[in-house]
Amino acid sequence: MCRGLLGKKLGMTGYFSPQGEYLPVTVIQAGPCIVTQIKTIDNEGYNSLQLGFGEKKRSRTNKPLLGHIKKSGEKCFSFLREFPVENPEEFSLGQMISLEMFNVGDRVNVVGTTKGRGFSGVIKRHGFHGGRKTHGSKSHRIPGSIGCSATPSKVIKGKKLPGRYGNERQTARNLEIVDIRPKENLLLLKGSVPGAKTGLVEISKPKFSE
Repeated sequence: MCRGLLGKKLGMTGYFSPQGEYLPVTVIQAGPCIVTQIKTIDNEGYNSLQLGFGEKKRSRTNKPLLGHIKKSGEKCFSFLREFPVENPEEFSLGQMISLEMFNVGDRVNVVGTTKGRGFSGVIKRHGFHGGRKTHGSKSHRIPGSIGCSATPSKVIKGKKLPGRYGNERQTARNLEIVDIRPKENLLLLKGSVPGAKTGLVEISKPKFSE
């Protein structure tokens, strides 16, 4: 069985459980994905499936990629990602993979790309509380002293300083599946998922869930 699936974050909403509890959920369009390559220990050194998601025009796909996905069918994809499998012999090129691997109540890990927030200061980027707001203070939002005196007379690597914030790969772990709607290829996950609306996400089962 494949351990994961590609999807698209559609946004957040509310959901009433059968017990009447109101839950904040993230709606994800999970799949369907197409198997574009099968990797085995004999050929590549490990077992995995390469899945394609997000159909796009052939005119927007370069020739090397067209040659790569030719064996799996005529469709072209915006995203290609790999997921580990135990028995690659169970799958075939062009096979469609959807939500059959998931059940309500399962726990999954979701990987997404956080929203990019540009160049940010230390208060927004690292949560510094800031300096005094009193009269005469000139250190409201600055990072403060970062030096090391005469020895070693340099700034140590890893200091929390202003810089680019966001647009990073992030994993939300152990999110509970509260509802599955196979006809629409929708997963409803309790809680939030990294990234903006329409962003690509990777949904996978943790190893301990087997």
